[in-house]
Amino acid sequence: MQKTHEVKEYSSDKVILVTIVLRDDIEKGWGPEESHAEFKELALSSGVKVVDELLVKIDTPMPKYFLGKGKISEIHEIISANGKDLKAVMMSENLSGTQQRNLEELLGVKVIDRTQLIFEIFSQRAHTNEGKLQVELAQLEYMLPRLSGLGIKLSRLGGGIGTRGPGEKMLETDRRGVRRKIKYLKADLASLSKRRSKLRQNRLEHSVATVAVIGYTNAGKSTLLNSLTESDVVVNNRLFSTLDLTSRRYVLPNNQKILFVDTVGFIHKLPHNLIEAFKATMEEVKEADLLLHILDISNPKADEHRDAVYEVLKELDAHEKPMVTALNKVDLVENNYIAARFRRNIDDSLAISAKKGIALKELIALIAQRIPVLTKTIEKLIPYNRMALLSRIYEQGEVLDRQNTDKGIYIKAVVPRHLNLKI
Repeated sequence: MQKTHEVKEYSSDKVILVTIVLRDDIEKGWGPEESHAEFKELALSSGVKVVDELLVKIDTPMPKYFLGKGKISEIHEIISANGKDLKAVMMSENLSGTQQRNLEELLGVKVIDRTQLIFEIFSQRAHTNEGKLQVELAQLEYMLPRLSGLGIKLSRLGGGIGTRGPGEKMLETDRRGVRRKIKYLKADLASLSKRRSKLRQNRLEHSVATVAVIGYTNAGKSTLLNSLTESDVVVNNRLFSTLDLTSRRYVLPNNQKILFVDTVGFIHKLPHNLIEAFKATMEEVKEADLLLHILDISNPKADEHRDAVYEVLKELDAHEKPMVTALNKVDLVENNYIAARFRRNIDDSLAISAKKGIALKELIALIAQRIPVLTKTIEKLIPYNRMALLSRIYEQGEVLDRQNTDKGIYIKAVVPRHLNLKI
């Protein structure tokens, strides 16, 4: 039976949102309203309370403050109107260390950029030791250049939103301490990566194919995994509701064993630091036999979400792997043309609904067709005194033909490559 868990809520800090829309974003299809909606959803996913919002359109960032003085004055007025309870200003773009420091000095409150906000969410969502290590590494590598040359310590960051993880644990640590901690974290993650590599080799030896479930955050990956495997992966209508790697075994109709691996959701402008830190986990994507891309076609930005996923796959050097695309949430699409357009433009795609269970059998059939060959076709004459061998073929493979003869049973079947069938 499918279960749904809720993600823990964190105490709300009052913040102001500043959504910055660059000309380059508009040219790529990200309009002001869509950019603002996603940024606000990101902010709310971190548990903050948004008390005011500002949408800013600019062609080119200013080197000193990113924004022009007129917009900065407007933000300052909003800060003054909200009183002393205001904790931070969140900005939708990434800032340089100098820009961030200049803005904080000018505005008198903490300034959190896009990368810090995503780090905050990841800090909340990571529950396994590996997940926590990866988030902490990404945060420290982000902070290090911001400390260099400033003569400051991490204590300058203060507490609250944007400082979970190393921001709290290392308040009085200098640059040397940060570098030392980064070295230790990388060593720990390398050790975990070796362990994961051994597990992959073990799966390969036992002909267990791996299907990496990928997609834009909140596309329905966990819901699909629950529906297919009757598991209880966290389902929550928040961005990055699941972060830690989750795997579930499944047996295809031909008795081929596969492993579904649910990965962290992707997002537009996913911080490079996070991609680098999570490469140990993302190796599951690179080493998978098949990618299962979940695309929410009910979302007006489905095309842009697809492009964002492809960009991350290119960065992981996994963009040429075989892929099946599940066009999810078809039950929420009113115009049939939308699903037809995606099916026409994306190879090996199928319209489904993970929540309603629509076309899941067809999806499994498509996955079975696209799984790279970890099996072999055999033709054997099995003596009647070797019925145990026949039972193993039925248990682990798919029988294509069977004929009883005087000398034994002729069998044609597809079986795992590792299966020892010596007569």
